[in-house]
Amino acid sequence: MPQLRVMPAPSDANVYGDVFGGWIMAQVDIAGSLPATRRANGRVATIAVNSFVFKNPVFVGDLLSFYADIVKVGNTSITVYVEVYAERNRLQADTVKVTEATLTYVATGDDRKPRQLPPLESLIDN
Repeated sequence: MPQLRVMPAPSDANVYGDVFGGWIMAQVDIAGSLPATRRANGRVATIAVNSFVFKNPVFVGDLLSFYADIVKVGNTSITVYVEVYAERNRLQADTVKVTEATLTYVATGDDRKPRQLPPLESLIDN
């Protein structure tokens, strides 16, 4: 499901216009946290980056679309798969997959300690 769209700025790249991998990782973490937060019905914390693959470079001016889907749910944890596509030369609609990652989040309470995920039924009823 689409979660985030963003265009990197020159400050997000090196002098050659290549966007920093760390900047992309931060955006992936934000995109992945959105479905995790919805499923947890509250606060989550990233506990693992299970995999992260950069498939193509990202350039200043690319319009990035982040798609994230929950792939596994535990008692307190939620694993999310994120794919990132870059729309280049928007007049020609050239789109390439640039990144894919799997991250795990844990639901936390106000005390920042792990908490049980609510049952799905309670989320549907709200």
